[in-house]
Amino acid sequence: MKIVFLDVKTIGEDIDLSAYDELGEVVKYSFSSPEEVPARVTDADVIILNKVPVNEQTIGTAKNLKLVCVTATGTNNLDKEYLDSKGIAWRNVAGYSTETVAQHTFAMLLFLLEKLRYYDDYVKEERYINDVSFTHFAEHFTEIHGKTWGIIGLGAIGRRVAEIARAFGAKVIYYSASGAPAQEGYEQVDFETLLTQSDIISVHAPLNEHTEGLINSKAFEKMKSSCIFLNLGRGPIVDEQALYNALVRNQIAAAGLDVLCKEPMSADNPLLKIKDSKRLLITPHIAWASVEARTHLMEIIHGQVKDFFA
Repeated sequence: MKIVFLDVKTIGEDIDLSAYDELGEVVKYSFSSPEEVPARVTDADVIILNKVPVNEQTIGTAKNLKLVCVTATGTNNLDKEYLDSKGIAWRNVAGYSTETVAQHTFAMLLFLLEKLRYYDDYVKEERYINDVSFTHFAEHFTEIHGKTWGIIGLGAIGRRVAEIARAFGAKVIYYSASGAPAQEGYEQVDFETLLTQSDIISVHAPLNEHTEGLINSKAFEKMKSSCIFLNLGRGPIVDEQALYNALVRNQIAAAGLDVLCKEPMSADNPLLKIKDSKRLLITPHIAWASVEARTHLMEIIHGQVKDFFA
């Protein structure tokens, strides 16, 4: 059996993949452009990838291919109709990153809520030295306790965020873009109610026909001016120009994004013009990527490959 990793760098060089050597011949490519893929998969039995597009143009040359493994939950890069027509199975992984994404959600929130960039700079710029008072809180901040936290997408990650938010003393409400039935123990509301009532809004939904462009200018107009908005779902759920406008017009207090419409970030992204880290925090799609999550991810995929050929 030949196993080909098409973008192994997206897993990280710190993750031990030696267990795959026990399954067969292993070939690893750091990254693969769509143009490079056909020659690299010709005799592959299994391909493992994250963002590489999988369709007739990229894998049409693969004569032995039996299994495609995606090192992620989302499978927007797979042409499933083509795979089905060729009898090629595919696997993705869900649930491996629940804890790390929830953790990053709160890391982003607390950075913005407590104005931590300002206070770190205040000390490191030596303005705290010989200050007239023992305390300095020029940038005011509030508590999570007593706030309303609106969650868009109440899957495993959304529920974990809800659990932690409740531990902080927040009231949690949620909106299901797909119209799924209410989940027991959680208050489901309509979209407008979530937008108008929430002090904190976090997105943990997949990208689909229900969520693409969901957070647009009309949505931001309905949010509280004190609202902190977080997107840890998928970039295209948010209209980035609308978010830029909402921030410069003070329609919302701050935003934190771990995902963007185009990744890596494009040079013409309007959000690059906002340099104030108290208003906007962007991380380069890292919420999923704790050491533990990436290790668990590759253990799951190893099991998928092993079970498929058992």
